[in-house]
Amino acid sequence: MLLSKLFQFVMFITSKYAIDESHGLSHSMNTLYYANQIFESEIEKKPELKSQERLVYVSAVVHDMCDKKYMNEKVGIAEIDHFLKQDDIGLHEFEIETAKKIISTMSYSTVKKNGYPDLGEYQHAYHIVREADLLTAYDFDRSMLYHMNVNKANLYESFINAEDIFKKRVLQHNRDKLFITNYSNFESRKLHIKAIMRMDYWKKILSKTI
Repeated sequence: MLLSKLFQFVMFITSKYAIDESHGLSHSMNTLYYANQIFESEIEKKPELKSQERLVYVSAVVHDMCDKKYMNEKVGIAEIDHFLKQDDIGLHEFEIETAKKIISTMSYSTVKKNGYPDLGEYQHAYHIVREADLLTAYDFDRSMLYHMNVNKANLYESFINAEDIFKKRVLQHNRDKLFITNYSNFESRKLHIKAIMRMDYWKKILSKTI
């Protein structure tokens, strides 16, 4: 099964490059979940997406396996390319090349710097994967985990860093018009509220002398 092989690859790369759980297996699973939800919500009005379903899911699962926070991005892309070209994976060359274009141009920082790429007929598939990743960013604890693992910050420092990122970036996603699908526009507003509630919880628990 393709998905099983993709997740095995994620486990291999996360172990090889010591990618922590904020960008590891659970993040790939959550991104796939949102990619599927967005895809299913878009397929009725964009039936041409049906032929791109596999491309969307492949890109969603492996998108962080070349993250420059953990490795040389070009090396990561090359490893993804080598994996996806194996005969038992069963992808077409155009799917592999498009997946690489999607994952190398979808990050928040890349979009803010360069804008959206022109991927022609695969433009909507690109936005589905990009938005799925953005929706996972509303997980406040995940941001704290990143700082604890990568920056070796303590719990309080991780909260302060995560709070700053959320105020400057994540909680501004709607204002910055980073979502184009109806599902993501609706879901992001729910996640926005949950994120604020989670931040308030951490403020309360960290204020206690325990």
